[in-house]
Amino acid sequence: MSVRSCRELWTILLGRSALREPAQIEAELDRHWDRLHQGLTYYKPPSSLSAGKVKDNKDVAQPLKDFGLRISKLLGLDEQQSVQLLQCYLQEDYRGTRDSLKVTDFFFHSQDEICIADYYYDERMCLLRCVLLLLTYFQDERHPYRAEYSNCVNKLEKDLVSNYQSQFEKLFKAEAPTWETHGNLMTERQVSLWFLQCLREQSLLLEIIFLYYAYFEMSPSDLLSFTKMFKEQGFGLRQTNRHLVDKSMDALVDRIGYLSSLILVEGMDIDFLHKCALEDRTEQHQFSSAPDVVKEMDQLLLTFGDIPHHGPVLLAWVLLRHTLRPEETSPVIRRIGNTALQLGVFKYISTMLKGLGVSGNNCTASTAKMCIYGLLSFVITSFEEESLQCSHLIDAACEVLSAPNLAEVFWEMKPNMGLGMILDSAVGMFPHKIGPLLQLLTALLSNKSTVKKVYNFLDKMSFYTQVYKHKPNDIISKDDETLWRRQTPKLLYPLGSGQTNLWMPQGVLGQVMIGGEQGYVVRWEHSYSSWTLFTCEVEMLLHVVSTADVLAHCARVKPILDLVHKIISTDWTVSDCLLPLTSRIYMLLQRLTSVINPPVDVIASCVNCLSVLAARMPGKVWSSLHHTGFLPFASNPLTNMAGNYGNLLVQIEQPRGEYAVTIAFLRLITTLVKGQLGSTQNKGLIPCVLLVLKEMLPTYHKWRYNTYGVRERIVSFFQNENGCCLILELIHAILNLSPEGEDQGSTPTLQSLCIYSLANTEAGQAVVNIMGVGVDTIDVVLAAQPSSCGSEGPGQILIQTVKLAFSVTNNVIRLKPPSEVVSPLEQALTQHGGHGNNLIVVLAKYIYHKHDPALPRLAIQLLKRLATVAPMSVYACLGNDAAAIRDAFLTRLQSKTEDMRIKVMILEFLTVAVETQPGLIELFLNLEVKDGKEGSKEFLLGEWSCLHVVLDLIDSKQQGKYWCPPLLHRAALAFLLALWQDRRDSAISVLRKKERFWENLTTPLFGTLTPPSDTTEPCVLETCAFVMKIIGLEIYYVVSGSLEQSLKDGLQKFSNARRYEYWSQYVKSLVCHIVEMEEEGICYFPETQMLISAWRMLLILSTSHVLIMASHLSGISLNFTAVLLTNSFCLSQLTTPMSVPCLRLGSMMATLLLVLLKQWKRSTAPDILSPLSLILESVLQADQQMMERTKAKILSALISVLQIQGLNGGDISQLPQLLLSVCETVKDEALALIDNTRHMSQAADTADDEDSMETDSPRGPQKDQRDGVCVLALHLAKELCRTDEDGEHWVSVMRRVPVLPSVLSAVELSLRSKHNLYFTEAALHLLLTLARTPQGAAAVAGAGVIQTICLPLLSVYEGSSNGASQSFSRKSQDSACWPGVYRLCMSLMESLLKTLRYNFINEALDFVGVHQERILQCLNAVRTVQSLACLDEADHTVGFLLQLSSFCKEWQFHLPKLLRDVQVNLCYLCQTCTYLLHSKKMLHHYLQAKNGEALPPGPLPRTQRPPQTPSKEAAGGGEREEAEQKALLAVQCSLLKILSKTLATLQHFTPDCCQILLDQSMDLAEYRTLFVLSFTTPAFDPDVAPSFGTLLATINVALSMLSEMEKKKEPVSLSIVSLASSEEIQALKSLLMFTMENCFYVLISQAVRCLKDPSILPRDKQRLKQELSSELSTLLSSLSRHFRRGSPSSPASGILPSTQSKPPTPGSKASHEGQEPFIQLVQAFVRLVQR
Repeated sequence: MSVRSCRELWTILLGRSALREPAQIEAELDRHWDRLHQGLTYYKPPSSLSAGKVKDNKDVAQPLKDFGLRISKLLGLDEQQSVQLLQCYLQEDYRGTRDSLKVTDFFFHSQDEICIADYYYDERMCLLRCVLLLLTYFQDERHPYRAEYSNCVNKLEKDLVSNYQSQFEKLFKAEAPTWETHGNLMTERQVSLWFLQCLREQSLLLEIIFLYYAYFEMSPSDLLSFTKMFKEQGFGLRQTNRHLVDKSMDALVDRIGYLSSLILVEGMDIDFLHKCALEDRTEQHQFSSAPDVVKEMDQLLLTFGDIPHHGPVLLAWVLLRHTLRPEETSPVIRRIGNTALQLGVFKYISTMLKGLGVSGNNCTASTAKMCIYGLLSFVITSFEEESLQCSHLIDAACEVLSAPNLAEVFWEMKPNMGLGMILDSAVGMFPHKIGPLLQLLTALLSNKSTVKKVYNFLDKMSFYTQVYKHKPNDIISKDDETLWRRQTPKLLYPLGSGQTNLWMPQGVLGQVMIGGEQGYVVRWEHSYSSWTLFTCEVEMLLHVVSTADVLAHCARVKPILDLVHKIISTDWTVSDCLLPLTSRIYMLLQRLTSVINPPVDVIASCVNCLSVLAARMPGKVWSSLHHTGFLPFASNPLTNMAGNYGNLLVQIEQPRGEYAVTIAFLRLITTLVKGQLGSTQNKGLIPCVLLVLKEMLPTYHKWRYNTYGVRERIVSFFQNENGCCLILELIHAILNLSPEGEDQGSTPTLQSLCIYSLANTEAGQAVVNIMGVGVDTIDVVLAAQPSSCGSEGPGQILIQTVKLAFSVTNNVIRLKPPSEVVSPLEQALTQHGGHGNNLIVVLAKYIYHKHDPALPRLAIQLLKRLATVAPMSVYACLGNDAAAIRDAFLTRLQSKTEDMRIKVMILEFLTVAVETQPGLIELFLNLEVKDGKEGSKEFLLGEWSCLHVVLDLIDSKQQGKYWCPPLLHRAALAFLLALWQDRRDSAISVLRKKERFWENLTTPLFGTLTPPSDTTEPCVLETCAFVMKIIGLEIYYVVSGSLEQSLKDGLQKFSNARRYEYWSQYVKSLVCHIVEMEEEGICYFPETQMLISAWRMLLILSTSHVLIMASHLSGISLNFTAVLLTNSFCLSQLTTPMSVPCLRLGSMMATLLLVLLKQWKRSTAPDILSPLSLILESVLQADQQMMERTKAKILSALISVLQIQGLNGGDISQLPQLLLSVCETVKDEALALIDNTRHMSQAADTADDEDSMETDSPRGPQKDQRDGVCVLALHLAKELCRTDEDGEHWVSVMRRVPVLPSVLSAVELSLRSKHNLYFTEAALHLLLTLARTPQGAAAVAGAGVIQTICLPLLSVYEGSSNGASQSFSRKSQDSACWPGVYRLCMSLMESLLKTLRYNFINEALDFVGVHQERILQCLNAVRTVQSLACLDEADHTVGFLLQLSSFCKEWQFHLPKLLRDVQVNLCYLCQTCTYLLHSKKMLHHYLQAKNGEALPPGPLPRTQRPPQTPSKEAAGGGEREEAEQKALLAVQCSLLKILSKTLATLQHFTPDCCQILLDQSMDLAEYRTLFVLSFTTPAFDPDVAPSFGTLLATINVALSMLSEMEKKKEPVSLSIVSLASSEEIQALKSLLMFTMENCFYVLISQAVRCLKDPSILPRDKQRLKQELSSELSTLLSSLSRHFRRGSPSSPASGILPSTQSKPPTPGSKASHEGQEPFIQLVQAFVRLVQR
């Protein structure tokens, strides 16, 4: 819109818009100064020329033209301006939807015309207000735009007044419009409104003229013309249309009179006249050279005297004439002077000054007071005081002195000049008349310097005036009775001894001022301090409180209290000197409130004083008040006594309708609440607050108000709202109490009481009613204010009250404890009323309010809160108004000049609505389906979509412009982020496609931010964080192929422009800044945390989406190196300080480090160990509780780094130091764990867990977690020991730090109590790592590992309720469980025995002896349970037995029975494994039958769920079959490993092959026969003993598996080859070879043993030879075929896929060149057999 409306211009000049730079204000004034200069003549009357132009204008729609012409007639306004006005109205004030305006046959209602009339009147007022504003501030040095205003005033100055004067004349002479001239809508009401507007404009024009003449001189001829004009108009009383004046307009008419009178007084320039008179140069005054004007004025003013407004004018003229020509003091002047006094000029002056308003920021009132000050000063100086009306003069003087700075001016003058003379005369009657002097002095208090002057003035009084009816006896007087002398000293007050009093000593002289029959007035020359006198006065009142004199004394004490109140509120430092007075207020309050007819005004003054005292010393005031009985109190917890105040309210104030005490009481309680008393005092305030919430807030609007006269409605409304405003201020203060000020006891706190009352009682409904006042009522009240400036009056109080109601409601909802039941308050806020009268609509409509930008802002804030917490649809509540309200929101959002904070609040509301209000957000997004097809997925932005504005705000070209400040940019991005987070795909799809969207969005990431130490706008950090989050979400959710090219380009640019490094460095500097600022309290921590969190997310994504985020890996690894080092630096910074926020950031950084390190395995890592080890040290010394998570993350990071370095090789210089730190930690954690476990064991119930073998986590509070510090420290120690293989460092560290003993003690306790599973597991892994080296194994054994493990381990598997089968869990072997611990112990024993050999044999035998049952069970269990966990345990057990079998003789000696059992069981195990490997189908069936499913639960969860529908079954079948085959393969591999180890073990239990073949004299009795002489294939039956057939079958199975692996991959079948990798296949082949070798060895050895055994019959031996000969020959030929095809090399070194490497077995040491030795052995045996 090219034309700016006057209201918008006024808003801009006030500084309430987005245009706040002086240059912008200047530009606006330059553009519009002509409009200001023309004033109301800017609006032209209708003309046919203008109408023609409107009709010819093609740019305006026809309905607008037609309506514009109708408006033109109604308002009598130029047609073109009418159309312009209509356009401005539609833009700013129209409350319909914007779409409805587009309809060609759109029809405007008569209601719209009336609204436009109101809008037009408002425009005219705003135009005049702009000029008034310029005149108010153009010489005010403190105003930011003074220079701009001044330039404009200089331009306007020329003929501004003559212009405005003619407009004024035109207005008061204007004929009222009628329906004949202005159309049918000009009803009586409209005419009345027109006239009200006419009066308002007159008042404003006069105000402008008055202010103008305050700065510029008026010529005598102008004065004459103004005087004539005002006389004609009767100072506003003789309006042309005075028949239209009703009561509501009286205030305006009075105001016109006041201003007319002031203009004439100002025009006479009395100040300059006074100056000329003092300096004796009266001829310089402009009137001294205009005798003709003076004469004419004389004649004119002689006709004055019938209207009070004439008084000041006549008084000023008398002064002028008296001063300029004193010799001509003709009867004319005397007559004029008498007329002025008869009009009661001084009383009129005080009424006028009160009527003009409180001076503060009201310039007109202040200027009027300055003007009258000059007049009064000169009057008092020029005329005898007796001739003036003294009492009214003092009232007038007090009114005048309340203007800013006048009190200082007064004290700087000579005491006998001007108003100083009034003060003198008041002193002359003191203390006989206390009131006048104190009234004046109270007015003269304005700042600290004047307080000192008033205090000292009263402290040193030299006269004491007394009145006597008769002459006293103790007086000697002169004959003429003019001088008296005291004969005896006298106490001036009849108070008891010991009380403060005043003495008048003997011999004091007194001057008799008035003497005679009526009595004597004597002024004694006696020096005293009035402050002592005041104390005596208060004491007197306390004495006479219940007598008839009480009212007279109250009248004397009230001015004292008012003075004290003003002094201490102006300058607190004097309060100590006033202690004698302030300390008596409590007693006064107590006495006065308990009399029958209490003096309300004095009580109010007392309470006001206490309010000021309470602001500084709340505790003292509270404790003293507590005993007065004034405040409500609780006599017992249930009854609430109203106290003296409560009775006063009900018995006196409510019937009278005057509420001075109530207002004072509310202020006092608010001050006490804000004073943050302790909790006990706050509890004492509860009865007071209860009274307010129960008795006052719900009913205040029903109270009676004593308002006389015409402004009944407004004033009652005003008083109503004033009281309510104070009540809400009190509640607001309570809700804003900081929680530490309140302890959470059993009794309710003030805050919880308020929240409960407002949420559940009538008090809440009262607040809802206040919010429901609505925007229209506020506009009406604002319009009815007579005052021109909008800074005071009922409208402002109403707005303030509604704003407080918003704030209170918002806080109640925010602080209310969550509950299932909806409170009455929430119900009232969210209920759907019929006819759109529910509160949500009312709240939303505050967007139409234009006067105070905070009102709509707080309304939207409350809507935002409701949209978040209340279970309702805002959209549904808005009903038919929804679209219109949306348009209003968007209009304000789009406006370039709108206040930025409203825009931000609207965007915040929409951001919340994205998540919680789907209907509302759809309305605001306004997306339209492309091509109008229903099914179409493509959307377009509708015309009224909020996304237009948002896209504008993020446009990189707009940044830095005045309408897009950083806060607004941040709010727009927050809204976009909400769309992404809530996955609003329709909106996102539109945005993605927008041109330059990604470029604009990512702009902030390419900017250079100011260093953190200089940052003034922390919201910029949030802006960048939001952008990072949006990009992150986009990359995460969208398939990489579908990403927009522009986004990819942006990311590429981000990488190329080295922004990864930039942001890493920036985050680093941010962290440093936070750590530095930590002492002073962190200034913008939330923004920093948000940025670091978003940056972390972006980095994490860039590690997982490398290709999207950056094109080349080498670059990214360099980037990451920088990022990682920066990150570790930040972490070291953050882990040293102790503040919670820094530690939170440190924890975030540590997580990022972990993620980056995981990524690192792909590239070379920088040296990050040194910073990490330093961090670890600092973290370990830090506070336990706060650091727990961070410690864990840093330990994890170190583990990762060590693993990476292990992969890459390389020495570690920090090893000794790291080891020391970690071992210390392990020791401390283990000891802590011991204490914790003991404590838990005592506390826990004795009832044991049913399925104890399966218990994964201990009950109760636990330190043992998979990622706990203790567990991770053990893992790190393990990695460090693994790195330090030769024990160069760890040996010495472990000597210094008792790690092993403490860990072993903890393990023992954990095993016994079956707690701390993860710890136990980690500890065993550490021991296992140590046990691999001789030094380590010795250390572990030496530390007493067998005592720790051997017996306690029993409790791990004993106690399971249902026998053996339960012991072998079907759990996946990957997850931690107690059977896993048992397996680890088995491995540890195996490892120790393998390393230490004979040094550990006794302990090993002890172990096997203790656990023999479990061992035998385990070997047997393979037949019944084929789960991987069970097979794993069998594998570990056989591995241990393999090591132990090397020590056959010792075993035979110590545990002969067990040895025999083990041998038998191993043979059976061999048979079971062979059978299961031989029969795949059988194994598959067993797996399904036993495990309840085809797969083990661990590795492949995806395929576990059975397909839901038949159609899916076909598709999923192939996958499922493959998964089953893989599971089968895993079980086969396990069985094969067990089989190979079993045969290797059996090899030790059978004679050595070479020895038995060659040595004839071998003792066969030493070796038992292990296999029976039978050649049947192995059966799956425990009753069938293992035989030679079993061994032959084993060789056959191995051979067939080998040949199966040799086959080429078949297209259909799922062979082993297709399921396993090449390394796995190689390992399997070796394992099969190893199995065959051992099997041949055992077979040959056992066969020769049988052949040599004399106890076997020769027939059996013969059969043995025959069978073996044929079987072995067949096998040999198959084997030779294999070797010719290129079989694997002899696996004698035992390449096994398991973690343990097998020792080479003695029998199978074959050379690597060929396979002959192995085959040769068998061939040799075959030849032996065939002999």
